[in-house]
Amino acid sequence: MQTIVSRTTRLTPTLPMVTGWGLFATEPRWTLFVLRVTLGLMILPHGAQKLFGWFGGYGFTGTMGYFTETLGIPYAFGLLAITAEFVGGLALLFGLLTRVAAFGIGTTMMVAALTVHAEFGFFMNWFGSQEGEGVEFFLLAIGIALALLIGGGGRWSADRVLARDRRSTPSPRPANPALRQQYQRPARRHVARGQADKVESRGQAK
Repeated sequence: MQTIVSRTTRLTPTLPMVTGWGLFATEPRWTLFVLRVTLGLMILPHGAQKLFGWFGGYGFTGTMGYFTETLGIPYAFGLLAITAEFVGGLALLFGLLTRVAAFGIGTTMMVAALTVHAEFGFFMNWFGSQEGEGVEFFLLAIGIALALLIGGGGRWSADRVLARDRRSTPSPRPANPALRQQYQRPARRHVARGQADKVESRGQAK
């Protein structure tokens, strides 16, 4: 009987091991960590320029005036853009709500590329011969944001902590009765087959 139980234990299937659910789900990948920190370090100073006037920026009042008066952007959208760059940059550095931050930053970069920089072509103004900056920088930022939107925060992210990483432990039995029966059926069939074999061997011995 002990042999049958041990075989049953080995053959009983387990549910897939996961690292969280929903917005927090992510794998402990170094690539996602590098992308997340890189985008966060790049975008955070831009947000600080717009919000506080640091690093030679115009501050909140000047930036909102440029958004609403020069570009014709609604006040609410301008506020979201500043929030996405500053708060989103901080969130990426800590890996907290990585997908939300990446979505906000990626959207902001896309709007900026289409509304302001597309008319200046692809290349940045490397040699000072253009009237403005092209879209190549924004394409890189959008690509990184898209990768984070798909993969999450990766290694050393608050998202993994909040998701209560379960990769190192087997998943418990599913709460859904239908799924529970599905995963128990193979074990029951094996036990029944083992018992039948045992009875048959006893009969042959007699």
